[in-house]
Amino acid sequence: MRYSEPRDDREHSTHSAAQRAVASARSTWVSVVVNLVLSGLQIVIGLLARSQGLVADGLHSLSDLVADFVVLFASRHSQKDADQEHPYGHQRFETAASLALGALLLMVGVGMVWSAVVKLQTPEAIPVAHPVALWVALTALVAKELLFRYMLRVAKAVKSSMLVANAWHARSDAASSLVVSLGLLGNLAGFPLLDPIAALIVGLMVSRMGWIFGWDALHDLVDHAIDQEEVQAIRDTLLSTPGVLGVHEVRTRKMGDMVLADAHIEVDALLTVEAGHAIAVRARAAVLARHRVLNLFTHVDPAQRPDKDHEPVVP
Repeated sequence: MRYSEPRDDREHSTHSAAQRAVASARSTWVSVVVNLVLSGLQIVIGLLARSQGLVADGLHSLSDLVADFVVLFASRHSQKDADQEHPYGHQRFETAASLALGALLLMVGVGMVWSAVVKLQTPEAIPVAHPVALWVALTALVAKELLFRYMLRVAKAVKSSMLVANAWHARSDAASSLVVSLGLLGNLAGFPLLDPIAALIVGLMVSRMGWIFGWDALHDLVDHAIDQEEVQAIRDTLLSTPGVLGVHEVRTRKMGDMVLADAHIEVDALLTVEAGHAIAVRARAAVLARHRVLNLFTHVDPAQRPDKDHEPVVP
């Protein structure tokens, strides 16, 4: 027997989803404003001050700007209710957005690396940067670190992996600004080669971050299970339900930041179908109330003969 009753905590879930959407939009729009100002300032000053590292950092900020709009799009669509074409909801829009962010970062990073390598092949042509480039790099460093801390706090509050990914994207920007600042210090101290070397390091950092985000998102899109500690917590909740005598075959798969799960619960074989159904409903409700589970499918087995309920009963 399989049961999948409608959630009885729909009002609470809708409220939580609304809170997440508002928090996501607000933090992302803050990031949009910051990255719009920084990218324009870094690219323009980088070109005028002849700093490849600062231009690379500006392009990184520009990629953040594109990423912010991807997050806004995904956040809006992931909160839609389930429909006929998407009976499990739209939460995987967030996972798809994380995959897009990873691909974007990877492409930008590879482009930075290629540009820096080309520049390093002709070291005699590397110019000495203007001191104003260093001040812009330091300003960007402080702004990006503050942005990272703000976005990560919001992401953890609403428990959104997509927002966490975007926050760490901002942290990678702060790290790249630090590298660029050090490269500019060396450039101004008489070592011009350090500026394209800084650009090369930034490119490698961005590429690595893109690979990590993309790989993790790809795992989630192919029904990657949650960690065993969380699975055990779900199992314990099922076992604590009155009438549940055993639990086995608990399986999970991620659905954005939520989880789809199914489990076999064992009940007294002498119970009526109605009584077994009632136990399954209570077990499911307990899991949905205590865990980030979007839906739980339960299969009821007789405790004396688990997984043999489809075989003929021998007198």
